[in-house]
Amino acid sequence: MNEIRRASERGHANHGWLDSYHSFSFADYYDPEHTGFGPLLVINEDRVKPGSGFGTHGHRDMEIISYVLDGALAHRDSMGNGSTIVPGDVQRMSAGTGVRHSEYNHDPAKVTHFLQIWIEPSATGLAPSYEQKHFDAAEKRGRLRLIASRDGAEGSVRIHQHARVYAGLFDGDERARLELAPARKAYVHVARGRAMVNGQLLSGGDALKTDSGFVNVEHGEGAEVLVFDL
Repeated sequence: MNEIRRASERGHANHGWLDSYHSFSFADYYDPEHTGFGPLLVINEDRVKPGSGFGTHGHRDMEIISYVLDGALAHRDSMGNGSTIVPGDVQRMSAGTGVRHSEYNHDPAKVTHFLQIWIEPSATGLAPSYEQKHFDAAEKRGRLRLIASRDGAEGSVRIHQHARVYAGLFDGDERARLELAPARKAYVHVARGRAMVNGQLLSGGDALKTDSGFVNVEHGEGAEVLVFDL
């Protein structure tokens, strides 16, 4: 199975301060054919206007990953964490029994462009926790760099789910292949640019669902690609 989900098929909500595209059902957007893929429940491509953001709000029993593409996102939460997320950073917040947080673009002129990713944890009622790590462009250039995993392998952030998340940058002849274990499947999201994925041309916002046993990324043009091994 190689199923393409085009960027134009996603849900869309423009709140003025926030322009958001939903790969899966979220908030007022509901599509029974796209309510998640395994434990991967949300990929929102968000653009937050200067001087705007998400006010303090709560989450529970969810692994939330923020991946900034452009700009910066200021984070504060009820666990006492305060940080700014910039391109190359991966922030993981395990909401567990409950956490409140805010996210804000303090820049007076620049839009913050980021991906908000939700993964269902393998257990509920966990203690809330937070982690943030930086993976520079060189680590992702021409390869799929592990950025999130259950065991924190290769310096990745830890998530409470048997899932592995990879990020890669691809141009020209750069290529990478990820072999999937038996019974595993993958969701490939092209964050920007374009690339051939398992022989299919995908552009920014496009995605591919596959159970073919591998993910092959090649012929990139300014491509930034996320792969979810589920």
